[in-house]
Amino acid sequence: MNLFNSALGKNITFVHPAYFIIRGFSGILNIKYYYVFLFFVYIVTVLGNTVVMAVIYLDHNLRTPKYIAVFNLAFVDLFGSSALVPKLLDIFLFNHPSIPYNECLTFLFFCYSCLCMQSFNLVALSYDRLIAIMFPLHYQVKLTNRFMLTMIGSFWVFVIIAVLISVGLLTRLSICKSVVINSYFCDHGQIFRLACNDYSPSSMVSFVYPAFIFWLPFIFILLSYLYIGYTLAKVATVQEGLKAFKTCISHLSLVTIYFIPLLITFTLMEKIHPNARIMNLSLTSIFPPMLNPIIYVLQTQEIKVSVKKLLKIKGRSKS
Repeated sequence: MNLFNSALGKNITFVHPAYFIIRGFSGILNIKYYYVFLFFVYIVTVLGNTVVMAVIYLDHNLRTPKYIAVFNLAFVDLFGSSALVPKLLDIFLFNHPSIPYNECLTFLFFCYSCLCMQSFNLVALSYDRLIAIMFPLHYQVKLTNRFMLTMIGSFWVFVIIAVLISVGLLTRLSICKSVVINSYFCDHGQIFRLACNDYSPSSMVSFVYPAFIFWLPFIFILLSYLYIGYTLAKVATVQEGLKAFKTCISHLSLVTIYFIPLLITFTLMEKIHPNARIMNLSLTSIFPPMLNPIIYVLQTQEIKVSVKKLLKIKGRSKS
């Protein structure tokens, strides 16, 4: 961050507090039960995503573009939950609300990077389904493992640069109004509003970034499925169309779980109580990583077959 500051201007002093105080969930009755629930969700998330990653890694039949994207999604879910939930429990359940300034910005970086990458990973899976259904005979030519790895790598680079810029802009702010963050983590919007100097660049970032990281991926996914449905309705029988669309159920479930709560929360942002908003956003952050592996294990035939095969091999080796 010092390099970022020196590149933008020299001999400028900014007031950075020694620490922030995270004050989300204040005034909510029996909130400790919610923290216990978060711990349970986190355990399921770790186990589920670890299983999915292990199955894809061990079964060479799953080394396909689709499952490269699924593996990356499981990694992002596991890493993002591990960045968020243990720290959240430490802050609220064990009553350690203060967090050092630099640690807070690092916390913000990892949480936002994983949240953004979830959105782009759903785009990669949507593109996979689009090519698989629209060009089934040319799927292996049009969508190779190398192409999928390049796409996901590009998304990672974009997300990391975008989040680094937003964090770097925060270091250009003098925090003097307060050190209290009314959220469940180091929220970008909550931090820049505590500044007493001009925070318009950070405000612009908070307005522009959702368009690129949230709305554009959502629109692409929506249009891709509209195109799939329109094409299948013209050229396929009802049974063929249902069979083709059945391969999209797991991905559509992930899209619904990830985007719908965010749409509802941001649409009703001004009409709901701050505590309700914080609860909704926290659930949106922790539920998809838990449900994604469950959906893929239960709704994807290749994963179920691979799990059964690996369990049989393990059982034989023990015998």
